[in-house]
Amino acid sequence: MTEATGAPGRRSMQDFEAALTGSATEVATFDEPRRSLLQQVQHFLHSHPTAVPVIVLLVSVLIFGSIANNFFTPFNLTLIVQQVTIIGILGIAMTLIILTAGIDLSVAAIMVLSTVVMGGLGVNLGIPSVIAVPIGLLCGIACGAVNGGLVTLFRLPPFIVTLGTWKIFFALVLWLSGGQSIRSQDIDIHAPLLKVFGGTFNLMGAQFTTGSVMMLILFIVFWYVLNWTAWGRHVYAVGDDREAAALSGINTNRVLMSVYAVAGGLCAFAGWVAIGRVGSVSPQSFFEGNLDAITAVVIGGTSLFGGRGSIIGTLVGALIVGVFRSGLNLSGVDVLWQQFAVGALIIIAVAIDQWLRKVSG
Repeated sequence: MTEATGAPGRRSMQDFEAALTGSATEVATFDEPRRSLLQQVQHFLHSHPTAVPVIVLLVSVLIFGSIANNFFTPFNLTLIVQQVTIIGILGIAMTLIILTAGIDLSVAAIMVLSTVVMGGLGVNLGIPSVIAVPIGLLCGIACGAVNGGLVTLFRLPPFIVTLGTWKIFFALVLWLSGGQSIRSQDIDIHAPLLKVFGGTFNLMGAQFTTGSVMMLILFIVFWYVLNWTAWGRHVYAVGDDREAAALSGINTNRVLMSVYAVAGGLCAFAGWVAIGRVGSVSPQSFFEGNLDAITAVVIGGTSLFGGRGSIIGTLVGALIVGVFRSGLNLSGVDVLWQQFAVGALIIIAVAIDQWLRKVSG
């Protein structure tokens, strides 16, 4: 009798445990919400920020190639690369800073100041070019370090700091140069090394400059640095969340100082390339280079809020601007509407960035 009544009891206990286990399993299991096609595209573009500018570049090339005469000629295509060389190098510097959630409005002023220092020492004072050029590069690094020091040590907003130093550096340009340009003939006589990046060579019917080649080399170098070195990972970490980066052991002040100093050195190098590109040293040249650099970075998919972006995207962004200006020019569009088109691109790029930042899950 005991066994007869005990078996059902054991079975009921087992059923209860099974039911309890089953209910627990049901609670722990969540159905993944199905994403719409638009959400899938949003997640893909969020994971691959360079995809948007690449698509825009390809579409732009196809459109302008079909409506603009001589667009696909080797001369025009290489001319586009030459035209974006200086902005591309400045764009590398700007990308590094924007990745840290900062901004630098003084990159063009640093570049021009460095060219004036190089030209003044090499041409006006007769100092050998092998000494004048490194001093000019050190000038750019020092200017970047000033920006970095004000941002990190005094915790001042990068926008306000670099807006002020933009004016200061351009004032120094006018003071050192006296508002006078240094002619190409004088550079050829006294400091030919300053124009080393203006040399050209032919490749399969296309004409390239050594400055354009150096720009591409710099993009490759900084792509490697940002993606495969600890310093590059720290740059992204500081831009994504500075406080969290500090808690994880990263010296955020040192990273920011190094970023601004490296950016300053890149600006000075862009100035050296610009002397070869233009053929002279002018205190009035590239006055809006900072805005052009920001344009290339934003269109290239780098977030203005920091922590997300790609150095290759900046190259693509610079090429997009070059393609638009060249295509519209060959199509006979007025310069006014060329500026309108570039402005519209900036607004669209920022809108896309805001949309991609809303990705969740």
